[in-house]
Amino acid sequence: MSYPPTTGRAVAPPAPAAPPRPAWREGLDRARAAATTEPGRLRVIGAVLAALVVAFGAVTAWQVSDRQTAADAVAERSQPLSADAAQIYRSLADADTTATSGFLAGGQEPGHIRQRYERDIDTASELLVRAAANTEGSASARDEIRKINQLLPVYTGLVESARANNRQGLPLGGAYLRYANDTMRGELLPAAGRLYKAETARLGEDYGDAEAWPWVAIATGVVALGALGWAQRREYQRTNRVLNHGLLAATAASAVVMLWLVIGHGIARAELSDSDDHGAKSLQVLNEARIDSLRARADENLTLVARGAVVVDEDGADKGKDAYEVSYGSRMSALVGTALGGRPSDGSLLDKARSLADDDAGRGPVEQAAGRIREWQVRHKAARAADDGGDYKTALTKVIGARDSTGESFDAVDTQLAKALDHEQREFQRAADDGRGAFTALALGAGVLAVLGAAGAVLGIGRRLSEYR
Repeated sequence: MSYPPTTGRAVAPPAPAAPPRPAWREGLDRARAAATTEPGRLRVIGAVLAALVVAFGAVTAWQVSDRQTAADAVAERSQPLSADAAQIYRSLADADTTATSGFLAGGQEPGHIRQRYERDIDTASELLVRAAANTEGSASARDEIRKINQLLPVYTGLVESARANNRQGLPLGGAYLRYANDTMRGELLPAAGRLYKAETARLGEDYGDAEAWPWVAIATGVVALGALGWAQRREYQRTNRVLNHGLLAATAASAVVMLWLVIGHGIARAELSDSDDHGAKSLQVLNEARIDSLRARADENLTLVARGAVVVDEDGADKGKDAYEVSYGSRMSALVGTALGGRPSDGSLLDKARSLADDDAGRGPVEQAAGRIREWQVRHKAARAADDGGDYKTALTKVIGARDSTGESFDAVDTQLAKALDHEQREFQRAADDGRGAFTALALGAGVLAVLGAAGAVLGIGRRLSEYR
């Protein structure tokens, strides 16, 4: 058996076949090759322009929707909740003031005073229920609501004990009333104040969200308009044609969205700022003024109830003075300042309220309230002189009497402050509604115009592509 001769050299194996290329890489290579031609470049330009215009509309719709939601929250949720929290505070303070007035009237408490006290308690209870239902995501607010709900029955129980003892002519009634007042001032009102601050802080956050400029949308619009301008300039340089109707329509649609966005948001921002400066802030100052007047009235009544039994402690600057009288003076200083007569001192609450009011309808009640406070101070001074002179009956008449009493002055002050609050609430609502109204249809309009603009860009580039077929 014979074999073929060998040469002594090894035979190399065949080279392995190259692995198949991924489909995406082949597509990318084809696109890259197509982009080296003018039709390919035009297709890329058209796709980018359409994407930019659509992105501009989408970002505009998103940011405008966020700001409209915040503006709606200002008008429909956070400000009403802040107003409710203030009303809870006022109702509690008024209930305390009314309870002391009824106690001073003696065992036979007048019916209208009793009804006012019960109305205040009912109002506070109803508003607490509403606040608990609408206070979302605020653990601190819920905690304060829970605390007030727990303490309110304790307070009303002490007031009822004070009344029962007062009807029997027992001096223990005054002790119960002072204890009730301590519960109100030491626990209930601070909790209500913290609730008010929490709701007011949320109002401020909603204002900030609603007024923030939509910079992302504006920047996207500038890029889209710049790209459309560059594409039209490129076409002019290559074809010497001045107008491309599709690209011109896309530019016009984008420019309308940009102008609508800037002008609409500017109007909304201005109106919301006005509702804050001359509405929400004015309401906050007026609420504080009304609360201070209520607490000053309670202090005045408790001065006669305690009859010097409660004095400023050793650490106080007014050591040995009646604590309620000192507190009354502090409230009056906060309301109108320390100057006697004339307009309120600079920086006082009524001075701030007057400066925040932007019309005579808002300033008028504040000025009248300031005048009645001055009258209240004069009458209070006369009542204190009578009490210090040992004439308790005359002092009592000057405080709770039907005519020419400090109670009459207080009621006038409260009426004027309530009138100012009603006016500023209407001013707030008008400006807030105008502010959020400026956002109306902007998100939808931006989306529709963006689609039309993208279609115009595609059609404009398509017209140029048709010349290469």
